[in-house]
Amino acid sequence: MIAAALFPSRPAAADAPWLNVSEDGFASFNVPASYVRQQAGEVSQVVIEGNFGPSFAWAEYGLTLRGDVWTGVLGPLPPGLYHYQITADDTKSFKDPTNDTRVASKPLWSAFLVRGEESRLLEDAPEGQRGKVETLTYRTGKKERSVLVWTPPGHSANGPGPKALPVLYLRTGADGSASDWVDLARAPQILDNLTARKAIEPMVVVFDGGDGPDDRKAFDDLRKAVADRYRVHRDHKHQAIAGTAEGGTWAVRTALSRPATVGYAGSFSGLATEAGGKPDGKAVNHTLELLRLYTGNVIDPAYNATVRLTKALDRAGIRYQFDGVNPDAAGNWHAWRENLIDFLPRLFRKGADPGPTPGHGKLKGEFHPPAPGTTPTPFVSEDGFVTFETTTEFTDARHVTVWGNWAPNGSWLRMPMVRAGDRWRVTVGPLEPWFYYYQFFVDLKQVKDTSNPTKVTSEPTWSHFLVEGERARLVTDVPEGKGGKVEELTYRSNVVNEERTALVWTPPGYDPKRAEPYPVLYLQHGGGQSYTDWVEMGRAKQILDNLSLDGKLVPMVVVMGNGNVPDFTRELLENIVPAAREHYNISDDPARQALAGLSMGGAQTLDVLKSRPGTFGYIGVFSAWFGPTDGVDVDAINNGTKLLRLYVGDQTDFVYPIFMESLAALDELGIRYEFDGPTPGPHGWDVWQRNLIDFAPRLFRS
Repeated sequence: MIAAALFPSRPAAADAPWLNVSEDGFASFNVPASYVRQQAGEVSQVVIEGNFGPSFAWAEYGLTLRGDVWTGVLGPLPPGLYHYQITADDTKSFKDPTNDTRVASKPLWSAFLVRGEESRLLEDAPEGQRGKVETLTYRTGKKERSVLVWTPPGHSANGPGPKALPVLYLRTGADGSASDWVDLARAPQILDNLTARKAIEPMVVVFDGGDGPDDRKAFDDLRKAVADRYRVHRDHKHQAIAGTAEGGTWAVRTALSRPATVGYAGSFSGLATEAGGKPDGKAVNHTLELLRLYTGNVIDPAYNATVRLTKALDRAGIRYQFDGVNPDAAGNWHAWRENLIDFLPRLFRKGADPGPTPGHGKLKGEFHPPAPGTTPTPFVSEDGFVTFETTTEFTDARHVTVWGNWAPNGSWLRMPMVRAGDRWRVTVGPLEPWFYYYQFFVDLKQVKDTSNPTKVTSEPTWSHFLVEGERARLVTDVPEGKGGKVEELTYRSNVVNEERTALVWTPPGYDPKRAEPYPVLYLQHGGGQSYTDWVEMGRAKQILDNLSLDGKLVPMVVVMGNGNVPDFTRELLENIVPAAREHYNISDDPARQALAGLSMGGAQTLDVLKSRPGTFGYIGVFSAWFGPTDGVDVDAINNGTKLLRLYVGDQTDFVYPIFMESLAALDELGIRYEFDGPTPGPHGWDVWQRNLIDFAPRLFRS
């Protein structure tokens, strides 16, 4: 409701791009509602499905309908290649018609590149430095097959060339196609750029799909077809194979079972668990120049398989290299592109470092979350992988996701869940240490995880959990008996003519009879929330407790009132403040009083500042806006306010534009304020928790 009031609908012309990616990695989507209606009829939800979840897993990003446009901003996304499609009401998917990119095997997908040093090799090489990709059709048995072949710049397929080249055969997993190496891996760009840098040996590369030949003769037919068409070496020392998932399994088994066939083999998230039969370890070690294994983190289906395979290779005495566990990606094309970039420079040359990629870790044994139905959810592993599962009441559901604040900087993504017997389940991660909140979406309906006893009073379908670690220390419970207390304060409201409740935090060692009254902070919630939210969602108690124990907080009382009233200024000054003073030993000196709030509460805070300047010496505004400037007493505000400190999220915070307009208005009026730049994150609790962490220690020190 706040968003609709603040921002009129933004027109989206039919030919205007629906996606815009900023230089700093924010992806802005604006999908015309009229087009959605043409494709799917009247719908209640529109999401962007793409590989922007934790570990670059497939996820759903929900758009918001503002006027005639479904809109949203996601980011900042790490540099890399992303693919997406638009889906309405879970089942009605369509391609972005304003994005000309294509994925042959996934007709509804479009692509975009977030540029950065990490994605430099994925960009198109300059003209004149690009190889050629062409189709090679050949027969194997009674079947005709096609593969794609990349040749480096200057290499002639049929005519005379400077020399014969080695060959690399790349194969996808079972459900992939040869074109995936072009559309999803961007292998031609990687090869072009590495060739231009002279980082790899010149070679011919064959892209094959998951239906590639498994038996010996069929693979030999492919090798012969390549040798007949291109100027390539035929001996095993100039032959390499690698693949993703089942393609990696094929590469390992071929290398071990036919040691004189290839000299180099790579397994990118391969699913092989055994060495295959009883390979001749001595013969393999003698002829195989390189066997290098790659895996993503524990949610990569190949992780446990790799644990078993390394043990089998060790038992067989077969030499291999292990690239280490990629902590940031699972079994997907983001990881496999990195694998290809690491693998290519090792081929047909000596001297490469045999160790893992910097930042990659060791295998720690197999990963197995508790069996479905055996433990309350979510289950959080020590490395921040979180397993969610539903109860059995959704057995007949068609589409189930878990929605949480695990996108970049605390934005929200829905992770698709899969059936696990009579439940639905998914493992998400790795999540950084912090406070997370989530809910299930079951066939478009929001549902609480009833296995999780945590609650959010104002949002009955939400649950929450904590991933522990140093980064989350300030939002973690302090030891029993070391923190302050949170109590209920009941008061009568003459604004709405009813009994109301506030929550009050008193500091450790609070003395109701202390000679000097305590300073007080009145801390307000946002729209659609209530007085419980700063404790249940904002982690205000944990933040204040930890700051107190760290010696960073002037001992103070914090009052969290109910701001859902038509006249907040009256409610605050006539009801909340008098009740707090009656029950707690707090100061009435403006220099010892502070007022802060988020979103609607921030706007209410500024209304109090404008109408009653000097009443509160310290003012904090989190993700809000200044509003009308008529009649503002600038001198009274500047003279009566010791600190006016403003906060807002980044471009994903929907109030960001109007907040920046507010800064311009304050500058024009001449009101003094502090603003240190956006807090990374959206219009949500990740931002507001950090705002409180920054704001509270600044109070009552002058």
